[in-house]
Amino acid sequence: MTEAANLQPASALAYCSDDDRVLVQRVVAGDHAAFELLMRRHNRRLYRLARATLRDDAEAEDALQDAYLCAYRTLAQFRGEAALSTWLSRLVLNECYGRLRRHARRENVVPIVSSNTADIDIEAMHPSDSEPPDSAAARAEMRALIERKLDELPESFRTVFVLRSVEELSVEETAQCLGIAEATVRSRHFRAKSLLREALARDIDLAGSELFGFAGARCDRIVANVMSRIDKGREGS
Repeated sequence: MTEAANLQPASALAYCSDDDRVLVQRVVAGDHAAFELLMRRHNRRLYRLARATLRDDAEAEDALQDAYLCAYRTLAQFRGEAALSTWLSRLVLNECYGRLRRHARRENVVPIVSSNTADIDIEAMHPSDSEPPDSAAARAEMRALIERKLDELPESFRTVFVLRSVEELSVEETAQCLGIAEATVRSRHFRAKSLLREALARDIDLAGSELFGFAGARCDRIVANVMSRIDKGREGS
């Protein structure tokens, strides 16, 4: 195929950003390096979407890779009727839902998913290089807790939460990615934040009685130190 035969007119990619439009044209023309740039540009958002849907790191990676292969094979069919990120998101979701259906058939269980499918900054939970080790550990534990609680939410709420609160997409962009109404995005986002706050609050309440743990080695150490000082005091008197 010639480059001219593969290139799509700019008007057909009206919903793409200038950078995405150029990448699409380059990939369709046979530029493999351009597809690597495309993946790096969209990787984080698409992985998070897959992870929110599948609740498994390795499965999300596999799904994302398969979706990218599908995108590479069919990119010439992309007509720019939606943003490239939206088109890629739908490919990822299709791959994820397919995996969930296959898993459900294997387990003979019907998955609670829909093909139409808390103001907490998870990204900020990643430690910086200058952060003290104890602070970094605490942030890592908090991030892990939030991720566990997020995994417990229904899939339709998880995906909306990740796109809105983590990736900070607009209501309109989220609706386009998931193929649902903007009002549905707003209601699911509100419900997801409420459920997440409730789940975290329960864990905080349960942990309250365990704060500043005292039993065990600390108790023994304090008792031993005090008794030792008492004995020394008696010897000196």
